[in-house]
Amino acid sequence: MFDILRARFQQKYQTLSYPDGPSPTLPDRFQGRPVIQPMACVSSCSACVEVCPTGAIDISGQGDHRHVCVDLGRCLFCGACESACPAGIIRFERDHQLAVSDRQSLVVDRTSEACASVHDGLIQRVFGRSLKLRQVSAGGCNACEADANVLGTLAWDMGRFGIEFVASPRHADGLLVTGPVTENMREALIKTYEAVPSPKVVIAVGACAISGGLFVEHPEVYNGVEGWIPVDLYVPGCPPHPLTLLDGLLRLLGRID
Repeated sequence: MFDILRARFQQKYQTLSYPDGPSPTLPDRFQGRPVIQPMACVSSCSACVEVCPTGAIDISGQGDHRHVCVDLGRCLFCGACESACPAGIIRFERDHQLAVSDRQSLVVDRTSEACASVHDGLIQRVFGRSLKLRQVSAGGCNACEADANVLGTLAWDMGRFGIEFVASPRHADGLLVTGPVTENMREALIKTYEAVPSPKVVIAVGACAISGGLFVEHPEVYNGVEGWIPVDLYVPGCPPHPLTLLDGLLRLLGRID
């Protein structure tokens, strides 16, 4: 008993100070928000498009006016496009603030802002001090689910912000959805959404929930939650880092700018 108390005392305070303090250290392999360089795309080159496994990259224009855009809702942040581009037009940086409140803001080009706003006055007034979420894995691989669950650990402790996962949709303020929405989970997702009392929020986490991810256009999936239930927050990634998800939740609630 005394050994346990001594070990706990030596551990000291374990919870991250973020957002009042510095952000946690991100791993070296972390791929953040891509930055599109202002120069024109190399004429006739489509190397980035060809290597992208999910069709997240589009090139528009002709000749010296060709420009690249990346759909973060489809992007797996694998970095293959950055390696393939001979002109270095696509560069993944370390910015973890990726969550947005509308689907179009996930499309990044050379004119995109570094961090789109996700503020919603109604959501802030109703849920700003307490947000209970029912997590729904709509056919996910468990990567997004695992990183979402990390936020409930001692180090992250999202409960200190009033954000918690609950067991029943009847006790929830909204849904946190992962996975591409498979045929077997479509009806379950809709019924779970209907069971949440209004007003309610929906958070789509990961490329699969936003667009279908690697499974896009597969006959057994529905390419994400759009078209089945409304979405209030999109958190891209494969999977999103816990810091990206927590940042999106806190900005949605107006807890940080």
